[in-house]
Amino acid sequence: MICRTSPYRTVLRDNAIPTIFDLTSHLNNPHSRHRKRIKELSEDEIRTLKQKKIDETSEQEPKHKEINNSNAQNPSAEEGGEEQDEDILPLTLEEKENKEYLKSLFEILILMGKQNIPLDGHETDEIPEGLFTPDNFQALLECRINSGEEVLRKCFETTAVNTLFCSKTQQKQMLDICESCIREETLREVRDSHFFSIITDDVVDIAGEEHLPVLVRFVDESHNLREEFVGFLPYEADAEILAVKFHTTITEKWGLNMEYCRGQAYIVSSGFSSKMKVVASRLLEKYPQAVSTLCSSCALNMWLAKSVPVVGVSVALGTIEEVCSFFHRSPQLLLELDNVISVLFQNNEEKGKELKEICHSQWTGRHDAFEILVDLLQALVLCLDGINSDTNIRWNNYIAGRAFVLCSAVTDFDFIVTIVVLKNVLSFTRAFGKNLQGQTSDVFFAASSLTAVLHSLNEVMENIEVYHEFWFEEATNLATKLDIQMKLPGKFRRAQQGNLESQLTSESYYKETLSVPTVEHIIQELKDIFSEQHLKALKCLSLVPSVMGQLKFNTSEEHHADMYRSDLPNPDTLSAELHCWRIKWKHRGKDIELPSTIYEALHLPDIKFFPNVYALLKVLCILPVMKVENERYENGRKRLKAYLRNTLTDQRSSNLALLNINFDIKHDLDLMVDTYIKLYTTKSELPTDNSETIENT
Repeated sequence: MICRTSPYRTVLRDNAIPTIFDLTSHLNNPHSRHRKRIKELSEDEIRTLKQKKIDETSEQEPKHKEINNSNAQNPSAEEGGEEQDEDILPLTLEEKENKEYLKSLFEILILMGKQNIPLDGHETDEIPEGLFTPDNFQALLECRINSGEEVLRKCFETTAVNTLFCSKTQQKQMLDICESCIREETLREVRDSHFFSIITDDVVDIAGEEHLPVLVRFVDESHNLREEFVGFLPYEADAEILAVKFHTTITEKWGLNMEYCRGQAYIVSSGFSSKMKVVASRLLEKYPQAVSTLCSSCALNMWLAKSVPVVGVSVALGTIEEVCSFFHRSPQLLLELDNVISVLFQNNEEKGKELKEICHSQWTGRHDAFEILVDLLQALVLCLDGINSDTNIRWNNYIAGRAFVLCSAVTDFDFIVTIVVLKNVLSFTRAFGKNLQGQTSDVFFAASSLTAVLHSLNEVMENIEVYHEFWFEEATNLATKLDIQMKLPGKFRRAQQGNLESQLTSESYYKETLSVPTVEHIIQELKDIFSEQHLKALKCLSLVPSVMGQLKFNTSEEHHADMYRSDLPNPDTLSAELHCWRIKWKHRGKDIELPSTIYEALHLPDIKFFPNVYALLKVLCILPVMKVENERYENGRKRLKAYLRNTLTDQRSSNLALLNINFDIKHDLDLMVDTYIKLYTTKSELPTDNSETIENT
């Protein structure tokens, strides 16, 4: 960006962007050490040079021809000569047609994946006896043949009448290749960025088998934090086996180097939490820098509740999700709930309006979900009861039946006590968890408040009898308000029949089975997830200029950054560089605002003048606890949820799911075809060799 029209010879333009140049590269080149200034050539000199170059080229051409001829006569003269000779050989007509045929098949499979079209068509019991109906893949294949695709038509005409044009085995092989090639496009970017984090979402059912969705976080070459879906892993009941397979798949099958993994997080429901904790600890043993953290997409309180190893808590969480899903089935059901809320809160319209807005959102994932539920419970019970006993027959049998089942679940005293205890215990972590999902400065200061949170919970544990007495009283008052009978769970009552010595009351029962284990677990879980490494990483957020400003530029990142010393390009200059970074922002111009997020800091024009700061910010950015600032780059999780929501369980496919979720990733059809030929066929095989005999219809 040089302005050559300046009266002061050559100067930088006003809008020039500083760029780092390697000013020492010439020292390693002996030919350039004493390089003279280039002389401006005249037109005659240029013509002479051009003619000289043409003469040299014409002399070299015969030599190249001789070398090529000798290579053709002696193919084994060089190392690897046979392989080079094979590559040079032109394809036969049959091989070309085979490749075009395979390319057409891959195009159909990719289309089906992107448009979320299941491979199978009609169910067997839907098809009348004696009638043959092709599956969706065969139907699309025939459609292309009928549209005039000659390669497919030729293959079809040479195929026996009682054979499938493309067998299920071949489809599976091709889908595996599609999945691998699409995934590799993402993983290539991950490897280029070096550092990444692994996130697993809740276990899902894929055609009758449980799978773990895996997402990866990384900063791309444009300095954008991205979270991409990379595939499903089959879930194993044994935690140790799951840990081994998880590690093997990521390192050997997907080719990621876990030495560069800087964070891991898992979001799973109650039953799977303990097993994923084992997986996380095994990875941490092998890779100490793969810090286990929360995930920014999951509220701390909901994450803690899901991890509580109490059956009643798991049941209550499942019931809450089902109630929320029930009312979101149709606008009419939400309107019915709105009407009930209006009646109940007619003396407090502002509160009623707030609850209505909350009901129209996915409120079960909020930090204050249990407070909301306690406020809404009376409205939910009355609404469900009204739908079930409606005399105007406005609701079909299914809706009325579900309303009856859910009403019975939420009016169970065990459910009432559980949500009241969770509401009160998790009130101590609500503000802390909310800050963790807030701005960068909120996350930084939240790390310092953990000690106070743990102190409060320990105080509750020491006086659990007093606290539980208050909680149980609140639960009984709520039950009385809803006309719910206070009783012990039926399973426990049946176990105590005939035991005359048992003096256990409802209050003491729930203290021992619910309050005590819940508080103990949450204290331990907070200590585990907010390890010393995790807190050190969060303290490094003082590198963000807005946090520096709040701390009056009196920060000590160098001490906390020791854990990432091996990730820095110039660790010896870290101290001096951090000093320059602080001075830069402390003495900034009055009109310059301090960047408030890592995202803004990474996009500064001169960030690469601070290579160590740049490296630290990139590593901190990928920690799962940090939220993705730009929603454009958080598509992986959203598309995964959409796929699971829109696809029936028995029609789901791990291969097609990856194609559907990553529909905008470029794909190389030629690479897919070549890979298939290399793995599953020989050059002499015809396309029809992959056909499969079926019963004549």
